[in-house]
Amino acid sequence: MTPQERLEELGLTLPEVVPPLASYVPVVRSGNYVYTSGQLPVVDGKLVATGKVGAELSAEEAAGLARICALNALAAVASVAGDLSNIVRIVKVVGFVASDPAFSGQPQVINGASELLVEVLGEAGKHARSAVGVAVLPLDAPVEVELIAEVR
Repeated sequence: MTPQERLEELGLTLPEVVPPLASYVPVVRSGNYVYTSGQLPVVDGKLVATGKVGAELSAEEAAGLARICALNALAAVASVAGDLSNIVRIVKVVGFVASDPAFSGQPQVINGASELLVEVLGEAGKHARSAVGVAVLPLDAPVEVELIAEVR
């Protein structure tokens, strides 16, 4: 099954690449590697949630938002790689979680992104990862995900 077929089986479609909020580009290809800028949980041009995880949002809600971030990152990669079938593997994921000071479940939140990547790409979606708690993210987003992908 191709990554596109897996995506359709999950009831998902690749969104349009989210335009940058400032002076940067959403994705850069250098040789066989693609680097995404941080992707927020944006759907149809709108940030779908704000606030701190562990205060205004639960870890489960934030994991769902991390899935959206990962889907946006896949769209960015596909925009320069041709399509999802050209992804050899996801090399690294970095997830940032805007956290209440008492919250320490950042890995569980970023699992939302990691699990989506494996569901869509299979073995090629398995990756190294960092999950970092931060005080605040752009636009008061609860989660942000960036990734590095090796492509054909």
